Amino acid sequence: MTDSQTRDVAPAEGRLGVLLVGLGAVATTYIAGILNVRRGTGTPVGSLAELNTIRLGKRTDQRVPTIREFVPLAALDDLLWCAWDPIPDDAYESAKVAGVLDSPHLEPIADELAAIKPMPAVFDQAYVKRLEGTNVKSGSTKRHLAEQLREDIRRFKNENACDRLVMVWCASTEVFLKPGPAHASLEAFERAMDENDPTIAPSMLYAYAALQEGVPFANGAPNLTVDTDAIRELARQQGLPIAGKDFKTGQTMMKTVVSPMLKARMLGLAGWYSTNILGNRDGEVLDDPEAFKTKEESKLGVLEHILQPAMYPELYGNIYHKVRINYYPPRRDNKEGWDNIDIFGWLGYPMQIKIDFLCRDSILAAPLVHDLALFMDLAQRAGLTGIQEWLSFYFKSPMAAPGLPPEHDLFIQHTKLKNTLRWLMGEEQITHLGVEYYDYQ
Repeated sequence: MTDSQTRDVAPAEGRLGVLLVGLGAVATTYIAGILNVRRGTGTPVGSLAELNTIRLGKRTDQRVPTIREFVPLAALDDLLWCAWDPIPDDAYESAKVAGVLDSPHLEPIADELAAIKPMPAVFDQAYVKRLEGTNVKSGSTKRHLAEQLREDIRRFKNENACDRLVMVWCASTEVFLKPGPAHASLEAFERAMDENDPTIAPSMLYAYAALQEGVPFANGAPNLTVDTDAIRELARQQGLPIAGKDFKTGQTMMKTVVSPMLKARMLGLAGWYSTNILGNRDGEVLDDPEAFKTKEESKLGVLEHILQPAMYPELYGNIYHKVRINYYPPRRDNKEGWDNIDIFGWLGYPMQIKIDFLCRDSILAAPLVHDLALFMDLAQRAGLTGIQEWLSFYFKSPMAAPGLPPEHDLFIQHTKLKNTLRWLMGEEQITHLGVEYYDYQ
């Protein structure tokens, strides 16, 4: 049975410009991936938007379209890209330096990648201390820098005849910032930009510029960025979606899978020690303690939110949780995450789980960028304003309405995402109750 209250979702007609902040390993792997998929030389593995199906109605109805068949998403041939980066390498050179993709996935599209040259970035080494950049903007105030970004957005849209735009942050982790007076309201934020307040980080200027230009913004790093009262106010004022934060790719993805299993079985947890080695630009940036603090905050919150120690003190009230990230250049983009998990079961007897996840960071992140670009565009066409909690599936530290605990459980997030799509299209929600199949009295 369908819900007659189908939302009015505008069709995905015309060209969708994807504005990427950062043209490093993640962004170039994403762009090159889509170019290969268009050519038939690759499969978009990891993308829900492209490969996942969605059940409609009862199990016996056998209505299981793909998500792309079910909801109006931008066509792959309608996507085009631009980017900002403090390093002047074009997308082809950047992809070569990153070393994620092999020649068969780069050389046939070399000209298309080389045509994507990064615009000068809003960059300040005070916020990303391990990077240096020459391709940067200059301005007397932070508002002036934001206005330059707005001009970039308008120019790209006009020169490429884009019908719609979305922006995704694929750049580095900034130093740790807490919300302060400058973030309390839009008025305070704009005044702080004029005064060059140090609590206004470059990522915030991108979000401000995007929203002022009518562009949805998704934050793929743990930076504060859109998670402030000021930017939420601007998103509401402009009627635009925002989402974040921090792409959920490797070790934290595993935590959001394993910890729900422990809780579902009521198995206790004494400690969880996590360490990573990686050698890409992200690893270099996170070698700075202030940037690592931002990432650590994002990673540490997962277990507490899922396991609810206040509700289950005997099982989860005394967890020792440690996270480490080590920069190791020889590993490049091939991150390795080790987890030692000390659990206990019946009568308190101890057991252990050990995980060694040898993953490719950008290979896991690229499909997240793609899905977020498509779903943020869908959200805008559906009139969904403000925080897009239904996209929590993609983030380590998902945003939620003020005062509402975020949902970290990967499987609940997945259900929430699909139920939101069903709701948008006027289909019945799937609860998995299943009593209709049995003769219960």
